[in-house]
Amino acid sequence: MNKMEQTDLKNLEAKIYVAGHKGMVGSAIERALTNQGYTNIIKRTSKQLDLTDKLEVDHFFATEKPDYVFLAAAKVGGILANNTYPADFLFQNINIQNNVIHASLVNKVKKLLFLGSSCIYPKHAPQPIKEEYLLTGALEATNDAYAIAKICGIKMCQAYAKQYSVNFINAMPTNLYGKNDNYHLEHSHVLPALIRKIHEAKDTGAAEVTVWGTGTPKREFLYADDLAEACIHLMKVYNSSDIVNIGTGEDLTINELATSISKALEYEGNLVFDVSKPDGTPRKLLDVSKIKNTGWEPKVGLDEGVLLAYQDYLQQINYSKMAVGNEALCVS
Repeated sequence: MNKMEQTDLKNLEAKIYVAGHKGMVGSAIERALTNQGYTNIIKRTSKQLDLTDKLEVDHFFATEKPDYVFLAAAKVGGILANNTYPADFLFQNINIQNNVIHASLVNKVKKLLFLGSSCIYPKHAPQPIKEEYLLTGALEATNDAYAIAKICGIKMCQAYAKQYSVNFINAMPTNLYGKNDNYHLEHSHVLPALIRKIHEAKDTGAAEVTVWGTGTPKREFLYADDLAEACIHLMKVYNSSDIVNIGTGEDLTINELATSISKALEYEGNLVFDVSKPDGTPRKLLDVSKIKNTGWEPKVGLDEGVLLAYQDYLQQINYSKMAVGNEALCVS
């Protein structure tokens, strides 16, 4: 274990940079920080600051001098996106991580939290997956580029902690969903994609919904606002570069998930499974005893979370319709 100087996030006026604040995870962290009374949160959109550009990142850190960094910025996507654009996932994520982590070292950031992903673990890891299973087996081929990029980020934080005694910590969340999620049918993760598919089937009166794969793989899902609370909790109490899993400790099959979403959305059609599509990892349940021993527990159950995510999806499509309508008014 790499023990580091204790530099906990307790000062409500501390300068905090949330990298990726427009995304689902980053926006959840920003909301949680604001709700807890933190008043000095630094934000930059991707148009304002290109995190893949080292010169831009170096200038930003040298100018702003943040005390704490939540590194939630990443290029993310589901099986199809990962399988189709592996070079993009590898190149962009490694560049973002390298730039932010190194600039945090150079500019003496007190503490950095790097967010990885449960896909870093071997495809056939024993269940539930303990933190020490990292690099003990082959990765899932459909998202190995993203996983390798995240492993590089973990190892970079650990190497910097070892060599420079900085307080850079690593959190590994399970599958996430929530407000500001991506509901694209091809580029999103399974839960938001199913919400959109099932909503559209109900809206059009379709008799069935096609679900990728066999429906038998098991997955664990964590509401993004619960993850945000966990991240802030770790910034307050955890001081080691050894990775920490964040999840619920419970999972269900994709079939069960799709059935649950159908029930929540009051869709009465049939679920049809396209077995020609990839399943991905057979099971991916995290052992979360480590973070629970620090005093954190998730609050939002899956049934409640799905309804909250569905409300977010409806808001997104209503906003899109309003935007199109306003554009038409302007053109005419």
